[in-house]
Amino acid sequence: VGLSGTAARRTGGKCRGYGRSAALRRGSVIYRTAARGGAAFCTGPAQCSDDRGDCRRLDGIPLAIELAAARATVLGVEEVARHLDDRFRILTGGRRTALPRHQTLRATFDWSYELLTEPERVILRRLAIFAGAFSLGAAGAVAASADLAESQVLDGLFSLVAKSLVAAEAEDVPRRYRLLDTTRAYALEKLYESGEREWLARRHAEYYRALFERAETEREVRPADWLAEHRGQIDDLRAALRWAFSPSGDASIGVRLAGTAVPLWLDMSLLTECQAWMEAALGVMHDAPRDPRLEMILQTALGFSLMYTRGAVPDTGAAWKRALELAGQLDDVEYSLRILRGLWAYCMNTRDYRRALALAGQFRDLAAKQPNPVDQPIGDRMIGFVLHFQGEQAGARQHLEQMLAHYNVPVPRSDTYRFQFDQRIMAQITLARVIWLQGYTDQAMHLAIKSAGEARAVDHALTLCQALGQAAGPIALEIGELRSAERWAAELVEHSARHSLAVWQARGTCWRGATRIRLGDFAGGVQEIRTALDYLRNIKSGLGYPEFLGLLAEGMGMLRMRGAMSVIDEALTLSTKSKEQWYLPELLRQKGELLLLANGADVAGAEDHSRRSLALAHQQGALFWQLRVATSLARLLRDQSRPADATALLQPVYARFTEGFETAELKAAKALLDSLQQLGVSMARAAPCADQA
Repeated sequence: VGLSGTAARRTGGKCRGYGRSAALRRGSVIYRTAARGGAAFCTGPAQCSDDRGDCRRLDGIPLAIELAAARATVLGVEEVARHLDDRFRILTGGRRTALPRHQTLRATFDWSYELLTEPERVILRRLAIFAGAFSLGAAGAVAASADLAESQVLDGLFSLVAKSLVAAEAEDVPRRYRLLDTTRAYALEKLYESGEREWLARRHAEYYRALFERAETEREVRPADWLAEHRGQIDDLRAALRWAFSPSGDASIGVRLAGTAVPLWLDMSLLTECQAWMEAALGVMHDAPRDPRLEMILQTALGFSLMYTRGAVPDTGAAWKRALELAGQLDDVEYSLRILRGLWAYCMNTRDYRRALALAGQFRDLAAKQPNPVDQPIGDRMIGFVLHFQGEQAGARQHLEQMLAHYNVPVPRSDTYRFQFDQRIMAQITLARVIWLQGYTDQAMHLAIKSAGEARAVDHALTLCQALGQAAGPIALEIGELRSAERWAAELVEHSARHSLAVWQARGTCWRGATRIRLGDFAGGVQEIRTALDYLRNIKSGLGYPEFLGLLAEGMGMLRMRGAMSVIDEALTLSTKSKEQWYLPELLRQKGELLLLANGADVAGAEDHSRRSLALAHQQGALFWQLRVATSLARLLRDQSRPADATALLQPVYARFTEGFETAELKAAKALLDSLQQLGVSMARAAPCADQA
């Protein structure tokens, strides 16, 4: 339809025999070559990727690429790229030997547009209201009018497909259609000129409001199909919301649409967007008739999204408080359960473990009163999680194993939407941490890796963050599998950044820094942890904070940096004050090590902290911490020429292990025991000689 035949032959862009990806690859080569005066030029993969990005924005249309290349010879590739949003102004000045309709992109589209029948022109410009792919039903419902029947819209759509002005998405079943970006830009201009844009935008927004009003019910029945179907409508959802909340829009439509679209935002883990739209909707609700249920839905979604985008800030707590108040007024048990779980997570992040434990019990009791108490085991998971962080590993394990034994995964799946995580995987993650601390390091690592694999399989962003950042990465780091820990930390940082999960990105950066410290890059690791902790401190995201402080102090101590002692003291104070006891044995051991590194090594202070650590680890049933501190203390005793005391301390702890003998921790303990035995023999042999002398 009016495309340059020469350009088509050069790029293969729209010619038969070339797919879209081939067109983009060939287009980028022609684009770069022509732009550099015919000499092939590319500085590297990133620049070639930019070329393909420009060609993709031009839909691989050969004429558009040719015109862009011609402009690039004068303006440069980067300048052309910056102005492609105004493509009809900048893409002018083709070859002077070309037909007039081929000398500007607008002329080409004008020529093609004039060849259409009047109904086809109307349909084309009305279809431009769709920002993404659309179904036949959507096209008919939105583009039809009193003077244009739905059947005419469909006939016109098929004609436009045949003329290459509308693309059919071949892989979609049922078939979906879309306007290429360049065609849509042209058709939108015609839509504005027609004066139809405003009423069409309203109809478009109302169509998607009605569509998403059925969303939650449909999601419960067929979640996998529902997500696959509605994922492709995200661009039109955004466009409808932007219009609704604009000065010329209708905020009442926007408020309802924001509420009905919550399942899509949460299922896709688009929490930053969810937060923005919930705030926009709540911001205008005071101008509309009060709808307590709708406000409850919006406040609940806002609480969830704020938790993982901005952390445990006051706004997060306010959203949960208001949501719970509304759920109580409405006697809505379903939302009460959702909100209790969210408020529990908020308390965990603010290190209010006492309240978190009470909320977990409240959740379990409420779930047990339901006719079908399928959610009751989730309460056990929540209780087990709190007990684990409080250092009560035996009790935590009991609740977690009870949850896994009695929890039936919903079919169809609903837990990731209702409670933001895959609940079975979450129980496995915490159980992996517990059994690691109890000394079952092989089983713990196996369960952590299994949980990460399952989280990838369910394709749920937040669950994968938990699997990587709570289990796989930390356990690998502590048992000495540093390259694995490094790989998982990098995956967590990349994954959380891709999904705009700033809290998890900061935690991933902490784990990456800790791994660098353990690998010997003390300065680099310290800098990464410091940067991430500054962010976590500002958003008051407290879960794991004392642990990161301990790792930071460890790196600073290796660098003999001032302030290491104050950092470890801050961590100890936080752990003691909040009752986050699980990492306290390691913090005491780390302080003991710092006392030895200080000028005028405080041997007595180091031994005192180590013995306190050992007693606390024994009390918690944390055999792994017992081994680590026993190894540290045994080295200290050895250096004081007390090999017998060192062996008596370390040997019983080491003997309690039944697995994990290939981990760095147990290898180090075994090597120390062997050296202590040899030292004891040497000292025994030397003793008679000393008596004779």
